[in-house]
Amino acid sequence: MHDVTIRHNPERQRFEVLTGGNVIGKAVYKEYDGGGSPQRIFYHTVINEEYGGQGLAGKLAKVALNETVDEGRAIVPVCPFIKKYVRKHPDYAAATVAITPAHLEFLNTALAPRARA
Repeated sequence: MHDVTIRHNPERQRFEVLTGGNVIGKAVYKEYDGGGSPQRIFYHTVINEEYGGQGLAGKLAKVALNETVDEGRAIVPVCPFIKKYVRKHPDYAAATVAITPAHLEFLNTALAPRARA
């Protein structure tokens, strides 16, 4: 396999795994400020099937969560993979916020297809 790089792509609100210049995985989020402090809601993590089983999702989660904490943002783990990762790595507990109905409502609104005029 080519060298693997993990980068933050804030314009697309995601962290990406790249190899050979191609995005082969991502952890997607939405920024949320309704909780009294800046939060990052992680709602989807995926690695392309042909790259599965190589630990790339874990490396992606580590980079994404470390950068989130370093920026002073709380982690909101809606994504099942991120939720499981945070449970297995208790050092993120202090930076993790429980999911609330407000988080889910925000995500539903943010991710809903925009009505066309």
